[in-house]
Amino acid sequence: MYTVADLKKGLKITLDGYPYIVIAFDFTKPGKGQALYRTKMRNMINGTILDRTYRSGETFEQASLEDRKMQFLYKEDDHFVFMDNQTFEQYRMSEDAVGDSKNYLIDNLPVDVLLFSEKAIGVDLPNFVNLRVTETSPWAKGDTSGSDSKPATVETGYVLRVPPFIEEGELIVIDTRTGEYSTRVKG
Repeated sequence: MYTVADLKKGLKITLDGYPYIVIAFDFTKPGKGQALYRTKMRNMINGTILDRTYRSGETFEQASLEDRKMQFLYKEDDHFVFMDNQTFEQYRMSEDAVGDSKNYLIDNLPVDVLLFSEKAIGVDLPNFVNLRVTETSPWAKGDTSGSDSKPATVETGYVLRVPPFIEEGELIVIDTRTGEYSTRVKG
């Protein structure tokens, strides 16, 4: 059980039966009366933003979230299917719940899946993933007129900027936190 004194950015609580994460927090102590705790929270299931103001002494229930090691199996229609590495149980997540992580999901990729009441609501990816370039323009020798990068499409359909020496079929490392090219895989 949390109190308003525990409120901070990133705190996960249960409100009206849904998990929320505190994304902004402000403490105000007026000259008279009780202190006010203004919060902005995001619903972790549907993404709606909620503004609430609390007074001293109010309490919150801790969100019962669980991280599990899973493996991405495949995409089926608008859902992504993951398998628990311990129980081999499969979990389906909507494309909205997966968010930008879909740009880096390839078959058998190990991920951490966030569960709320046995329902998958979020994916944590490794910081770096290796993806194969499926389409990019060839490098023309002496091409110095443009910038030092060119667009490339990887096997998941994600488009990013890569250095001019990267060619189709090469395996590159992408930083999933920024979505940018990191280096190419040698060997």
